[in-house]
Amino acid sequence: MPSLSVLDQSVAVTGRTEDTSIRETLALAQHCEALGYRRFWVSEHHSNPAIVGSAPEILMAAIAATTQRIRVGSAGVMLPHYAALKVAEQFRVLEALAPGRIDLGVGRAPGSDFHTAQLLNADPNQSAENFPVQVRELQAWVSGADLPEGHPGRGVTANPTSPSSPELWMLGSSNYGAQLAAHYGLPYAFAHFITDGQGAAQALDVYRQMYRPSPRHPKPQAVLCVWALAADTEGEAWHHFSGRERWKIDRKKGALGPLLSPAEVAQRPYDVAEQAQAEQLRRTALVGSGAQVADKLSQLADSLQVDELAVITWTHDAAARRRSYELLAGQLL
Repeated sequence: MPSLSVLDQSVAVTGRTEDTSIRETLALAQHCEALGYRRFWVSEHHSNPAIVGSAPEILMAAIAATTQRIRVGSAGVMLPHYAALKVAEQFRVLEALAPGRIDLGVGRAPGSDFHTAQLLNADPNQSAENFPVQVRELQAWVSGADLPEGHPGRGVTANPTSPSSPELWMLGSSNYGAQLAAHYGLPYAFAHFITDGQGAAQALDVYRQMYRPSPRHPKPQAVLCVWALAADTEGEAWHHFSGRERWKIDRKKGALGPLLSPAEVAQRPYDVAEQAQAEQLRRTALVGSGAQVADKLSQLADSLQVDELAVITWTHDAAARRRSYELLAGQLL
């Protein structure tokens, strides 16, 4: 059985203000800790009317302060927007607040549109091309190691230091992140929910084949981040899935907005092209009863040879989302 973790994106929904979504993420973390989940990760997005978690490091502090056991992490910090030293300091503070429980997942993607990304980056010369260098700097500052001779950051310390340090993770949805994680000897999280599984097997194979052992991680360690939804009955699960389905179809047309309720979705019937897209989504969606989804997740983990899954679930009804995580925990934990 794969171990289970959570990736939450603080999704905005119709009929409630965006700040509610942040507080629901905090409540979900406490709920999933009680259920026995291993990690609780939060994402970073900007100027997005659907995904409103813009500052994972702040949300992580609140989660760490209101939980006791579960690991708390970012999935992830979009590193090209920031100075590696400042990120290291933020996560060192988090580690001091929750020793041995902090995961620092980093990604290269902007988590936003191009214009917003430009506004986030105070240094016009900074770009995603510098990402490998930033990762190397971050790895040193987070672990307490010094940078090479001649590096301008040599001798600089990311405070506070402590007996433990955050665990650095590489996030990705292509071979690029897999190769970088392998090169630096880092754990790797593949975003299956972004690619709908395309490229997952190849990226994980690349990661394992190219892996260079590091002192903290002598062996490769991979997590699959996957979207799934369970309910007490299959019919109920598909009912709650309708908002996510409508959202994905609208996104392809460039229309972003908060998650609609099933009742609102029912008021917007699909045209012929949209109906075909919906049927395609349903063929591959990990949706159903608790037993059905648990079986699909186990098969996916076996086929890709991963022993940990981070599950993402969107529902308009917060209680339905909590119930989905309960059902999966009952089947797999």
